Amino acid sequence: MRTWTPSGALASTVEITAASVLRGDVIQVGGQPCRVIDLVQLPGGAKQLVFESGELLTMHPRSRLAALRMTRRR
Repeated sequence: MRTWTPSGALASTVEITAASVLRGDVIQVGGQPCRVIDLVQLPGGAKQLVFESGELLTMHPRSRLAALRMTRRR
């Protein structure tokens, strides 16, 4: 994962579902942080997450995960 230093941004932990996951969310999978770079809508409300590393994760519509999300200061 690339390192980056966001300016004017705050990191917060949020609970995500297949409906609320966003590009840029960082999810810890197997102890490794994985940044979502693309999302693919699947039948039945599921989503396939594409990580920066090239790995894939499919989220069921009722799956709930914790993610780190960057939000801009106002």
